[in-house]
Amino acid sequence: MSDFEDLVEDLKQKRDELRVQMNLASKEIQDEWEELEGKTRHFLAKAELAKTGEGVGDALGDLGQELKKGYQRIRDAIKD
Repeated sequence: MSDFEDLVEDLKQKRDELRVQMNLASKEIQDEWEELEGKTRHFLAKAELAKTGEGVGDALGDLGQELKKGYQRIRDAIKD
């Protein structure tokens, strides 16, 4: 599995884990979640296209890292 595919799978796992915990989160965190959900849906759709497009993978990798950091912020906020 490529690094990009690993990133996609990691994001899916983090997203699923956090989805279960969102009912405990504050309104501010829920708003951030909704924003990340929109970006994630876009990312996953583009990730499928990146399998066939050259150069798109780097941009998606950057977006994937941004999403990963966002999910980590939400996880940290829920734990506090």
